[in-house]
Amino acid sequence: MAPPSLLMLLLLGAAAAAAGSGPSSSKFAIAFLPGLPKQPAFEQYTGYLVVEGDKHLHYWFVEAQDTSPKSADKPLVLWLNGGPGCSSLAGLLTEHGPFTVQPDGASLKYNEYAWNKLAHVLYLESPVGVGFSYSDSRDYRTNDTEVARVNFLALIEFFGLFPEHRSKDLYLSGESYGGVYIPTLAEWVMQDPSLNLKGITVGNGLSCYETNDNSLVYFAYYHGLLGNRLWTDLQRFCCSQGKCNFHRNPDVNCTAAMVETIHIVDESGLNIYNLYAPCAGGVPGNYRDQDGVIVTHDLGNNFIWQPLHNAWRQNLLKLQVSKKVRLDPPCINTTGPTLYLNDPEVRQALHIEDDAPAWEICSFTVSRGYKRLYLKMNDQYLKLLSTGKYRILLYNGDVDMACNFLGDEWFVDSLKQKVEVARRPWIFMDEEGQEQIGGFVKEFTNLAFLTVKGAGHMVPTDQPRAAFNMIERFLTRQPF
Repeated sequence: MAPPSLLMLLLLGAAAAAAGSGPSSSKFAIAFLPGLPKQPAFEQYTGYLVVEGDKHLHYWFVEAQDTSPKSADKPLVLWLNGGPGCSSLAGLLTEHGPFTVQPDGASLKYNEYAWNKLAHVLYLESPVGVGFSYSDSRDYRTNDTEVARVNFLALIEFFGLFPEHRSKDLYLSGESYGGVYIPTLAEWVMQDPSLNLKGITVGNGLSCYETNDNSLVYFAYYHGLLGNRLWTDLQRFCCSQGKCNFHRNPDVNCTAAMVETIHIVDESGLNIYNLYAPCAGGVPGNYRDQDGVIVTHDLGNNFIWQPLHNAWRQNLLKLQVSKKVRLDPPCINTTGPTLYLNDPEVRQALHIEDDAPAWEICSFTVSRGYKRLYLKMNDQYLKLLSTGKYRILLYNGDVDMACNFLGDEWFVDSLKQKVEVARRPWIFMDEEGQEQIGGFVKEFTNLAFLTVKGAGHMVPTDQPRAAFNMIERFLTRQPF
């Protein structure tokens, strides 16, 4: 479904802005944030962006740390985590926010590589039903186009509360299923001439189900996860005439080989978000406790954040979550942010409304009721690129298996844009002031594909300094 006409957009945007322009933004300032050794010098705000009178989207807005007059030139960055159904506050508190939550779930530590050193950053908990966001109706069924529409109206509502930021350069950014959220939202934003959209960036994004599926098998084999016997079966039953179809292959033997493959990738105890990182909670399955009793790990809480479209993959997902009412990403310790954000003092400091639910990193209800409408994002990216006005950065940690770098590189190549700079290493300075290879980059006209060496799905968590350098170059239009 295409976005509505420009006239309808402007009418909707004006109505939303008018609805949100009454209260002063100072009402939403965070006066004191628990857990910090010292309160920040920069301003930060939290509250709700109310859309259509029913949808209450929680946001946390951190202004740039630069308090000099130059801060007026800093851009505004919107950040969305993925899922679909996972909270953007995970991005704030565990990836690139001004402070990171500690394992005790009570204290915060300042982040040397916070992105609000480069920009004003708006973290939005979307869709409705995620994190502290809620609707009066409690109906959380939604889909890709509805989420884009509501996010656009929430953004207009934000500018009604903070009109001083409306004229700033605007960048839309996200991660994982943000690969769908961000380009579909950009379709709306680019049609509103009152917003100064400059570009979008997506990390480890789901851009195309087919390329993500097909590339994952190559990634797994060439990283030593699949033995020769399984690889031979995959080649024999899933490939013909030099082309492999691991994504949606009717051959029953191919399906059997793929089930075995996905078991190794997803369920064997490997960390799907970072192949070389340990799995928090240990390897699933049976083990003996200190008394020699066999204990079985419950795999039901493991939420596969990678929504592959295959029938066999959907069956695995149903087996994992059908009897559960909460979702936790596998191999990720979510105790710290969960404890912190559900502390009554923290909820009060963040102006969380009484009707808001307890905070969870991912919403089972939203994920279960979410309808995916797009299998690939080619049309959205080509529409943005056709204008010649917007800069696009797609980046991937190179040891992520959920949305692997190879699939996203194939997707970028499928856009068939003119290559400006051939694939090469990009360099950044480490803590000792020595030049290091940050990864590899390929540049097209107004489009760059970049890998971050040694990073997984959450790039700023795994390689914060390299990620900071990358996003700084993107926002300041420096070459990679």
